[in-house]
Amino acid sequence: MTKQHRYLPTTQKDQEDMLAVIGVESINDLFSDIPMSTRATKEKSIDLPAPLSEYELTKHMKALAQQNKTAADYPFFLGAGTYDHFIPSVVNHVTLKSEFMTAYTPYQPEASQGELQALFEFQTMICELTGMDVSNSSLYDGFTSLGEACNLATAVTKKQTILLSGAIHPQAKEVVHTYAYGMEYKVEELELKKDITDLQNLKASLTEDTAAVVVQYPNFFGSVEDLLKIKEMLKETKALLIVIANPLALAKLEAPGKLGADIVVGDMQPLGLSMSYGGPHCGYFTVKSQYMRKVPSRIVGETIDIEGKRGFVMTLQTREQHIRREKATSNMSSNQALNALASSVFMSAMGKAGVQEMAQQNIDKAHYLAQQLKDSGITIVNESPFFNEFAIELSKPIAKINKALLEKGFIGGYDVSENLNKDQAMLLCATEKRTRKEIDAFVRALVEVNG
Repeated sequence: MTKQHRYLPTTQKDQEDMLAVIGVESINDLFSDIPMSTRATKEKSIDLPAPLSEYELTKHMKALAQQNKTAADYPFFLGAGTYDHFIPSVVNHVTLKSEFMTAYTPYQPEASQGELQALFEFQTMICELTGMDVSNSSLYDGFTSLGEACNLATAVTKKQTILLSGAIHPQAKEVVHTYAYGMEYKVEELELKKDITDLQNLKASLTEDTAAVVVQYPNFFGSVEDLLKIKEMLKETKALLIVIANPLALAKLEAPGKLGADIVVGDMQPLGLSMSYGGPHCGYFTVKSQYMRKVPSRIVGETIDIEGKRGFVMTLQTREQHIRREKATSNMSSNQALNALASSVFMSAMGKAGVQEMAQQNIDKAHYLAQQLKDSGITIVNESPFFNEFAIELSKPIAKINKALLEKGFIGGYDVSENLNKDQAMLLCATEKRTRKEIDAFVRALVEVNG
């Protein structure tokens, strides 16, 4: 019998009862799928190397880490949802402050004014970017926000079908399908017309049961969807327009809220969050004011205390922890306060002009890369205007191309062959960090390995 933890109130009888319920005689039976040859026993120990000192272990781990090649080592042309952007050092300095880093959920607002103000400022800036009325204080990531948006749409419209653009991120589609399975509504995918949503297919797919239409802005392939035209098509229906938008792109593109969007969600990673091998991220969630009471998680509000001083409070916490489950808007129990703070610091440090300049550089450098590739004989898939990503057609398998590029000192793009229904298609991204020298060298390398 294994040794019991001294602080867990489980007795021998408790363990026997639990084992009986699951149908095994001993705890060791739970590990029957693990081969005996890989287990340490009293008779056989695992052949491990001798222990290392702290210094030796650190040196060993660094040597292992150096075998990996990252954006710090090679020019990085991979996007597809996580991007290599500049982050001012002040972001890290602020988020490492213990009073922010250790703050979780400000259950005692009177003692958490700094944290609440930071989240309030985050909400304010997100509303300015999106052109929407109300923002919550963040969710886990952009795809989680999209799933919650679809839930909101079915709740307020009382309709049961979500129409997903075929040009949204494939992982976002998976998340929506997972949400729909639990909430028991239908998800239908709209066809593509080259690199954007097929609006004729959208028109034909609209029914009396359509709760919302979801489009990405810019879409997964980098192209800019015509939100105004899509909203016009929904005019005679009760369907909501949900937009999942790159917040950096919104510094140059028209705000979705001004183009008729009812819900705008997205991921804050482009604004101050490091790639960190894919996470953690931070989702934003914004709505028109009429849907404010259906927003998941929480909203931070501004008020005045009894002494007339400005103060901040948590408000509209319509989640399961605070009200009856059947009245809750969501079971979403948390937010990404630290990452929301990081994005707030980023936007404050860069300023409006700085964020706009950064967005413009993404446009300019991506288009320069596309033109250089086109001049070199490589086909560009995108026919619509694009932001900092675009797709190309190549003559060899994308995995083989990327391996050859890595050998030449470049991190290539994302395989979108299946997404675009093409033999060999790669999604490339050029952010403000890419230099003309890097882009020119990458083009030469790609042309060479493509043959």
